[in-house]
Amino acid sequence: MPIVVNLDVMMAKRKMSSGELAEKIGISPANLSILKTGKAKAIRFSTMEKICKALDCQPGDILEYKTDQD
Repeated sequence: MPIVVNLDVMMAKRKMSSGELAEKIGISPANLSILKTGKAKAIRFSTMEKICKALDCQPGDILEYKTDQD
């Protein structure tokens, strides 16, 4: 899939664990894992807003578009 999720990179930069982020944004650790691994088919803007607030980042810091040539 050409959309790459860099959530684990931002979490590492902020020194935040998966459990801590899941608790802050109000989703289960299992659902956060689905987002982190790029297996999610969609994400709600409200969830993205909570992630960005918790990690003090922009959506573009988390999501990246790569073509097949990249």
